[in-house]
Amino acid sequence: MLIENKKNVTTFTSPAITSPLDRIFIKNKFITLKQFKTLANKVISSGCKLTLFEVITLIYLLKIRKIDDIDYHIVEAGAGFDNDSTNVWKFPTCQIISNINLQHQKLFGVKTIKDICKIKCGSLSDNTNIYIGKQKPKTLKIIKKIIKKNSSQQFFYGSDFKIKKKGNYYLYSDKKGYLKLNAKKIHSEGIWENIALSIKVARDLNINNKIILRGLKKIRLLGRLQFIKKGKLRKLLHSREDLLLDGCHSETALINHIKFLKNIKKPKYAILSLMKNRYPEKYVKHLKCFKKVISIKIPNEPNSCSSQMLKKIANKHGIMCDTAQNIHLAIKTLSSREPKCISIIGSLYTAGKALNLN
Repeated sequence: MLIENKKNVTTFTSPAITSPLDRIFIKNKFITLKQFKTLANKVISSGCKLTLFEVITLIYLLKIRKIDDIDYHIVEAGAGFDNDSTNVWKFPTCQIISNINLQHQKLFGVKTIKDICKIKCGSLSDNTNIYIGKQKPKTLKIIKKIIKKNSSQQFFYGSDFKIKKKGNYYLYSDKKGYLKLNAKKIHSEGIWENIALSIKVARDLNINNKIILRGLKKIRLLGRLQFIKKGKLRKLLHSREDLLLDGCHSETALINHIKFLKNIKKPKYAILSLMKNRYPEKYVKHLKCFKKVISIKIPNEPNSCSSQMLKKIANKHGIMCDTAQNIHLAIKTLSSREPKCISIIGSLYTAGKALNLN
């Protein structure tokens, strides 16, 4: 929406989908491999012990620091925010909190949603505008308590803005009025709720409705409820088979995926991979809507669940599950002349691998 409004932006996002270069966008293109390597060598030469996320944050900061004509830097925080490498601006234009759930418990070493909310919201700036996306009522109550004494202006999904599905379109509303929204490539309710969050920020930045609607139509979400219509993987399937890619790695995102599948009147199958820290027991129990699941290991990820581990969990919950060595073999195992929808789910890393293979 900002780009459609003729603004120069940079973005720093995580994780990478098809390449590490995906994470850093400057004005109208992603960082080049040559630029990435040059800046990486500067960081390495410092001799500091850093995490991979901290290294890439520094590459981004080094890249943008000498560019003068940028209107907005859009920076996605890491898993938390309290001690995050992106928590470096005292006076940001705004700070935006999307849905908070029980992801990253093991990473933070905490057990409750209250602890996670403190990590994500306890260090927000006192000199900004805070936007809070849709939350469970209990989570929202915790967030409000945490930021009660924060002097920044605060806006909340539900009381200050919201979105509602109306037939084949979505209706956004805030104190400035209504907007009828439609984007054929966006299928997830969770993503529509994040779009409502984006629209609220955009309107407060005085972007007019026509530009917001034009920008909405141009949104492309790689690996997020994305149908694969052509390519090498698509050619492994018959014409009556659908291939749906969704890096839904949390329980909440999986539930959104399953809600979307209810609109597809074909038998459903899944190719599943999952990181060990994604609570496989909780995740897999939701897969009963699939006629069959093929489990695979996430390519080149040492912390991935093994295909046998996922099969064991699935079988325990009464879910038919076999294993395959890779994405290609999993697709070939499921493919037949029977109409069906095959979902590749559980990991954005696997989604990126599938896009590259395709």
